[in-house]
Amino acid sequence: MSTVNAQRPSITVSSLDLDRLYSVIENAPRTALPYVEALETELARASVVEPEQMPADVATMNSVVRYRDLSTQQEHRVTLVYPQHLAATENGISVLAPVGSALLGLRVGQSIHWQVPGGHLIELELLGLDYQPEAAGEFHR
Repeated sequence: MSTVNAQRPSITVSSLDLDRLYSVIENAPRTALPYVEALETELARASVVEPEQMPADVATMNSVVRYRDLSTQQEHRVTLVYPQHLAATENGISVLAPVGSALLGLRVGQSIHWQVPGGHLIELELLGLDYQPEAAGEFHR
């Protein structure tokens, strides 16, 4: 599974999330390899900031995000979570899922093209954040 390289928007990830995401990558099952590689590619190009310096409009781990699938115009509201927290989170989406990897690090108003299983391309637009841990002062979650 690959992402589309053409003009991907810049992304930002906190140093805390980065450390935890590399742990997810290291411990992911082999069946998740295509998704792990996509996440790893995104992390490699991310700007990394300390949690206290995170802009309030960036989709970080445990953020509640609103996004639109531009191919269907459907809007969704999800919580971006680590795979091990997916079952315990209402409306959660794993960062290893294609949509989760695509949304991570985007700023409100940005959009990204992303390849999903089956090979088709989607375009997602981050509409807003209903909650971001860093903006709420939760730096060590």
